[in-house]
Amino acid sequence: MVNWKFAGLAGLRSVFIGEDNHMNVLVINAGSSSLKYQLLDVDTREVYAKGNCERIGIDGSFIGHSEMGGDKQQLDVALPDHKTAIKHVFEILKNVDKPIDGIGHRVVQGGWYFPESKVVTDETLGWVREVAPLAPLHNYAEADVIEICREMFPEIGNVIVADTSFHYNMPAEAHNYALPKEVVDSLHIRKYGAHGTSHRFIWRSVDEASNHTAHKVVSCHLGSGASLCAIQDGKCMDTTMGLTPLDGLIMGTRCGTVDPATVFYLSREGHYSIDEIDTMMNKQSGLAAISGVSSDCRDIEAGAAEGNERCQMAIDMWSYRVASQFATMVQAMNGVDTMVFTAGVGENSAHMRKEVVNRLAWMGVKIDDDKNAVRSDDPREISTPDSSLHVWVIPTNEELMIALDVKELLGK
Repeated sequence: MVNWKFAGLAGLRSVFIGEDNHMNVLVINAGSSSLKYQLLDVDTREVYAKGNCERIGIDGSFIGHSEMGGDKQQLDVALPDHKTAIKHVFEILKNVDKPIDGIGHRVVQGGWYFPESKVVTDETLGWVREVAPLAPLHNYAEADVIEICREMFPEIGNVIVADTSFHYNMPAEAHNYALPKEVVDSLHIRKYGAHGTSHRFIWRSVDEASNHTAHKVVSCHLGSGASLCAIQDGKCMDTTMGLTPLDGLIMGTRCGTVDPATVFYLSREGHYSIDEIDTMMNKQSGLAAISGVSSDCRDIEAGAAEGNERCQMAIDMWSYRVASQFATMVQAMNGVDTMVFTAGVGENSAHMRKEVVNRLAWMGVKIDDDKNAVRSDDPREISTPDSSLHVWVIPTNEELMIALDVKELLGK
């Protein structure tokens, strides 16, 4: 057990607030029982430190921390709440000896208030709490952390970067639901999407990497959470997640799109409560349920290679859903010229990329197996010269995207 004695706010401020030629941003991503952080130089893109606080409010909590690309160290500490966690983070960062010029907060649900990133004020923080019923496990914790940062360091500006912002202005025919208007209006029901910060970063990256020749892009953010996004010249035209991140693709533990009446059937015939169904669909379904082995694609690929039929079925269902909804994203733009794989599975699994592309062979999509097998931290094109569209693998960097927003907004 590691115990730290806090230096006090005055001592911490003397470390974190100072003169520097570059803008250093602390990016914070608070979950319901976790808190990830990264301190980076926006201009050089150098990451000074990063880590994660896990099992907040649960026994066995710890902090994993690394500096300057070094090995991660685990610190076993009691983390009864997010306030304690963020205090520990600031205490750890004190040893990095880099001033913090701004703090960026990833907020899962921006609701109807955040069509773009905004500087934190009493009003904008109130908005995060107001829309929290759309993402109760995340927004309340995120709002608490923002409030703590403001209290501890009122001299440092904070910025809210909502995951839903990039999708907010998609065409009305894509984001509206066919429900009674008075219900939709009173409860703000629409497709909000998620992973918007990642999709926005992918658009910027592929636009640059392709020398501005990519115009109709399907961004495939494929990880434990997964979504596709149709991006036409930088504008979101549609995405696969809906009112919540449960909709769309099959994910690690989320079921993705199912007949809405499944909920009623489970309630009436299975006698499950609404909370039990919520837990089932978000935490007990997806690849984990299909394979019976794991929610991790690496385990599922290994199982399929050993002849496990349920693991193979998980791969088949997952790739079928990605390919079919890829076609939906193409329709949103009336065409496509570029496909980008990103996030944990999209960046690292050549096999899963191949599975998806094989299902799109009817569209003329082809990838070079040798290029597909290469692993790199740099953007790389893996399609063949005769492919009907360009296929890229681009590592996402949501932290950098958030930091760039912080620099833009706080620099004004």
